[in-house]
Amino acid sequence: MTNDQIENFLNQVDFNKSKVQINFRSRNSMVGIFLKTTDFIELKSKNLWRIVNETKIDEFLSVKDESVARIFNGVEITKLSLQKVA
Repeated sequence: MTNDQIENFLNQVDFNKSKVQINFRSRNSMVGIFLKTTDFIELKSKNLWRIVNETKIDEFLSVKDESVARIFNGVEITKLSLQKVA
C-alpha cells in the first residue's frame, strides 16, 4: 500500500488505541496498533510505520514504551481493517 492509502485509513482510527488487522505480502497477518510518535512525519514520508504487535499492546499501554514497537514498510502491507471489539 502507498503511504497515502495507509494514512487515509489511519485518519479513521484512534492512534495508540485502535487495534488494526494488518495483512502483509510476505509474512503472516497480525493485529496491532499504529503509533504516532515524534518521528511519525519522517517515517510516513518513507512509507514506514511504527506498529505494536497485539502481544505487546498491554505492555505498551501500561508503560508507554515505544521500544516494544517495530517499524514496518508500507509496501509490504496489502490490507488494513479495524479489529472488531468483542
